Amino acid sequence: MIEPHAPAPPGAPPPWGVQGQARLPVRPGVGRFLVLAGVFVCAACGLVYELELVALASYLIGDSVTQASVVLSVMVFAMGVGSLAAKRLRPRAAAGFGAVEAVLALVGGCSAMALYAAFAWTGGWGGLWADGSRWLLVAFSLAIGLLIGAEVPLLMELIQRIRRQDPGGAVADLFAADYVGALVGGLAFPFLLLPLFGQLTGALLTGTVNAVAGGALVLGLFRRDLSRRARWALLVANVVVLGLLGSAAVLVDDFERAARQAVYGDDVRVARRGGDQEVVLAGGSRGHPLHLFLDGRLRFDGGDGHRYHEALVHPAMNGPHARVLILGGGDGLAAREVLRRTGVRRVDVVESDADVVRLARHDAALTALNHHAYGDPRVRVVTADAFGWLRGARSTYDVVVSDLPDPGRTASSKLYSQEFYGLVRRVLAPGGRLVVHAGSPAGPRERVFWTVESTVRAAGLRTTPYRVTGRNPAAVAGPGHGTAGAADAPGDWGFVLAARSSGALRPPASGPRPLTRAVLAADARAAERDRPQRPPPPSTLVHPRYAD
Repeated sequence: MIEPHAPAPPGAPPPWGVQGQARLPVRPGVGRFLVLAGVFVCAACGLVYELELVALASYLIGDSVTQASVVLSVMVFAMGVGSLAAKRLRPRAAAGFGAVEAVLALVGGCSAMALYAAFAWTGGWGGLWADGSRWLLVAFSLAIGLLIGAEVPLLMELIQRIRRQDPGGAVADLFAADYVGALVGGLAFPFLLLPLFGQLTGALLTGTVNAVAGGALVLGLFRRDLSRRARWALLVANVVVLGLLGSAAVLVDDFERAARQAVYGDDVRVARRGGDQEVVLAGGSRGHPLHLFLDGRLRFDGGDGHRYHEALVHPAMNGPHARVLILGGGDGLAAREVLRRTGVRRVDVVESDADVVRLARHDAALTALNHHAYGDPRVRVVTADAFGWLRGARSTYDVVVSDLPDPGRTASSKLYSQEFYGLVRRVLAPGGRLVVHAGSPAGPRERVFWTVESTVRAAGLRTTPYRVTGRNPAAVAGPGHGTAGAADAPGDWGFVLAARSSGALRPPASGPRPLTRAVLAADARAAERDRPQRPPPPSTLVHPRYAD
C-alpha cells in the first residue's frame, strides 16, 4: 500500500541529495500523487517500447527468442548504466527528468519506423551492413534502456523534494507505481495498441503520451524549481518532439506503403495483418508473376511455384490417397495439386490464418492459380492451429502434406517439433505417407533441413529426404529464409518424405508432370550426399533447435 505520510526519522540527514523542499502550486499530498501518477505512465510507456522492439524485430529478423533475449538483456544492462549516470542530474532533477522524457519519447516513439526503414531500404545491401537491422536493434535497446534507467533516481529525488520520507518507504511507493504501470503497458500493447493501431502508429502514440506526461509533470508541478531559461527550453523541446511524432503519425501510412514497395516491389496489391502474421500479395497483373509473402517471407513465387507444389505433393500421392490432410497451404496451391490426382475423395486443409484462405477464395489472380480449389466439394477448410487441431483429430489420412511457415519463428517451431510429428504419425492410416517441406539440404540453411529430417525420424517414421533443383533463387518459400536474404538462397528445394515403414515410400509412376522413379531416386541420392556425418539432434517443444 502506498503510504501518504511516512516522514523520515527525526534528525536524519536529507536523503538522496535533497536540496530543499519544492515550491509546488498544489498541496504536498496532491503533488506526491501526481508524481506517482507520472511514474505509472512512464513505466507503462517504457514497457511498450520494449515489447514493440521485440515484436518488430521478431517479425523483421526472425527467431523471436533471440530477439527478446537481446532486447531485454541489453535494455536491463543499460537501465543500470542510466541509473548511475543520472546521479549527476539530481541537483537539477526537475530539468533533468523533463529532458530525459522528451528524448525518450522521441527515441522510443520513432524506433519502430527507424527499424522498419533500415530493414526495407538497406536490408539487401550485404557486406558490413548485412546485419544492420540487428545492430540498430541493439542501439535502440541501449538508448531506451539508458533513458528509462535515468528515470528512477530523478523521480526519487522529485518525490523527496515534495516531502521528506523514509527512503525505504519512498522506494516501495515508487516501485509500486512503476510495476503497476508496467502491468498496464504490457497488457495494452497486445490487446489495444497492436490490434487497433499497429506497430508503427502504436509506438508513435506511446511516445506522444510519454512526452505529454513528462512535460506536464515538470512544467506543471515543478515549474517554480526551474529557471526561466530551463522552462522555455523544455517547452520548446516538448513542442518539437510532439510536432515530430504528430507529423510521423500523419505520414505513417505513406511511409508504410513506400517501405512495402521497397521490400516487395512496386506492384503490391493486397497488404493486411490478420491473425499473427502480415499477408502481402504482389503482382498477378500486367503480366507480372504473383508473389505471396507471409510476415515478410516469400511464401510463393508465381514464376516457378508450380514446380515447388508438384515436388511437394506428388511423391507422397503414390499409393492410397483417398483422404488427404494439408497442414498449412491456405493459398490452395497444394490442394490444387492433390485434386489433380484421380481417386481423391476428401481433402482437409488446416490453416491458421483466415485472411490467407479468404484471399485464396476471392482474389482473382490467386484463385486462377489454385484453379478454384476451394470451390471443389471434396475440400473442407478448417481455420485452426495445426498442432491443436491434430491433438483432437480422430480421422486418419492416407497422405499428410505439411506446407507450414518457417520454423525460425518461435510460434512455428512447435510445428516442426518431435511432438508435432508424433501427432501426425497418429493420424496416418496404415501405409500412409507424410511429406514436409524442410528448406534446402545445401547452403547456409542445410542444418535446418537435416534437423527437420532428424526430428521426423525421432517421431518413429522412416524418412527419404530429396531435393528438387532448378528453382528461382528469389523464390524463398520455406524454412529459414527471409526476403532480405533471398538473393543468397540456394537454387533448390528440399523435402522429407516419411512413412511408418520404408515399403510405403515409393516414387510416383504417373500424374501431372510426373516425378519418375529414376528422377526421385536421383533427387534422394543428391540429398543424401549432403547428409552430415553427425546428424543434428531432433527439435522438441522444450528444446527447439531452429534459429535464423
